[in-house]
Amino acid sequence: MVAHLGIVYTRLGDDVLEAEMPVDTRTHQPFGLLHGGASAALAETLGSMAGFMMTRDGQCVVGTELNATHHRPVSEGKVRGVCQPLHLGRQKSELGNRRFR
Repeated sequence: MVAHLGIVYTRLGDDVLEAEMPVDTRTHQPFGLLHGGASAALAETLGSMAGFMMTRDGQCVVGTELNATHHRPVSEGKVRGVCQPLHLGRQKSELGNRRFR
């Protein structure tokens, strides 16, 4: 899915993970705007990778919740997702994702 949507990681840091995704025919809904599912896929991709980066050998990570609020439509260009830890626990962590045009 990452390759199909054109998601590219642009920053991998100790406390931040960023990626860009094109807004084009692959990520449009029928009215030519960024599809909410594509936006959620970007957030889930960032959260999954950030979780994976926090694991030790032999551990796996899965998402348990995803919530998305779309403030403004985007019809072209790229969107950038930023993922940062909000809470890092022993068994459960919370990551915050934001999307920018």
